Formats: sequence, C-alpha cells, structure tokens
Amino acid sequence: MHPSIQQRVEGVAALHARSTIATAAFYALIGQELPVQKIRYQVVTKGNAYHIVELATDKVVGFRWEWKKAVNFAQQMEARADGIKVSLSGERK
Repeated sequence: MHPSIQQRVEGVAALHARSTIATAAFYALIGQELPVQKIRYQVVTKGNAYHIVELATDKVVGFRWEWKKAVNFAQQMEARADGIKVSLSGERK
C-alpha cells in the first residue's frame, strides 16, 4: 500500500478509536450503558452458496461454498469494520 494511503488509513483508525473511547466515557458520565452494536454483515443461503450481505446497503460483499467459511468471512468483515486489522489472504473468493 502506498505510504500516504497507509498513513490515511491509520489516521482514520485512530479517529475511530478516539470516538469509541469518547462515547464510552460519555455514557459512563450519565450512568447509562453503551448501546448494543448492530450486526453489519449477514450470511444468507442462495442456492448451494452462502452470500455475505452488508445490511446497510443490502449488497453482497462476498460468497463462500461452505457455511463455516461464510460465517468466518462475515466475522472478519465485522472485525475490519470495527477497525481491527484482519488478514483475508488465506481465503479464496
């Protein structure tokens, strides 16, 4: 990845972490519990394949032929959306 793009990605991840911490601190100040994080990706059976659908846009972001691999892919996409670095290089699309 180009260094300027990598720097931008790291900056956005840092801002996301700061916003998460600030939100948690705010809820602690008012004595409320944090709202539950909604699921972003869902595994849907389509014929003999399993599609991973982004619920916000209702678009298919990938598919797998085995249910377990589809669930793992959806969990990895969730982790990436939360700002956690996850490698998908070991999987085939």
